Amino acid sequence: MATSHLSTQPKGDSAPDAMAQLVETYAQLFKNGQRSPILRRPDEYGMKYEDIFFPSLDGTILQGWFIPAPNSKKLIIANHPMTCNRYGYPGHLEEFGGFGGFEVNFLPDYKALHDAGYNVICYDLRNHGISDQGSGGMCGALGYYEARDVVGSLIYARSRSDTKDNTIGLLSRCMGGNATIHAMSHFPEHFNDIKAMVLLQAVSGHAFVEKGAINAGLDVDETVKAFDMRIHDITGFYLKELSPIPLVKNVTVPTLFAQVRKDALIDTKDTQEIFDALSSKEKQLTWIEDSTRRFDGYNYFAKKPAELVEWFGKYV
Repeated sequence: MATSHLSTQPKGDSAPDAMAQLVETYAQLFKNGQRSPILRRPDEYGMKYEDIFFPSLDGTILQGWFIPAPNSKKLIIANHPMTCNRYGYPGHLEEFGGFGGFEVNFLPDYKALHDAGYNVICYDLRNHGISDQGSGGMCGALGYYEARDVVGSLIYARSRSDTKDNTIGLLSRCMGGNATIHAMSHFPEHFNDIKAMVLLQAVSGHAFVEKGAINAGLDVDETVKAFDMRIHDITGFYLKELSPIPLVKNVTVPTLFAQVRKDALIDTKDTQEIFDALSSKEKQLTWIEDSTRRFDGYNYFAKKPAELVEWFGKYV
């Protein structure tokens, strides 16, 4: 799908029609995700890089970049949100303007980490960017299938002569964060030596649906019920399975969690519940202020890289 509008208003539709429209918009996004073009590269920011590709745990071929820092023994692996790719999201282009109409750019994040002495691996999750189609082209319950990609990136990092002995931190955003939580839960043996994580806007599917119903003036319970039936019909997953909350107890590494406090697309009580359920002894919740746009959260560390670098500096 080329464009997704998650703040749909009823605009004169009858309530049943408006509900059906909202349910279908969310269901198709959660099922299919969205491919977007890679518009920027590390050398535009003065960083040498290598085009890389490697298999996910299930064999899906993933494409990415390796950005080396001279003489570094530290590595950050970045996992991106749904609709995005390793570079970010071209929301300034008309056909991708459904999430605020502005660009998300992760390259400043990588530049800050690189300059602080970290090697960086960033890559496109399955069905995103230029990575292969996996799991029949289906996004997996906001991270279920993509967890295999997170594990694949770790296996790849440990196979390279220049990163196999690196200490590792994870920068996991939204669906990439959910995928990391799934991976830590289902494949814990791959995470024994992970030192820390930055978790940006991990989220439950119900938080989107409930807030979408409120924004559109629809009955929340009826909308959630309709979505639950629809998402199960087209993916085999129920809405309760589109949440990291039951799994996040398996996250034990030091974790910095950041989220737009007044996010117009979700009720951020979901954020607090996810954070509270983390088993990490060292954890911090950072609220991103002065915006209601979820995608502003994805640009947060580009504008305030010190917090990102300082967190990893404590542990990685």
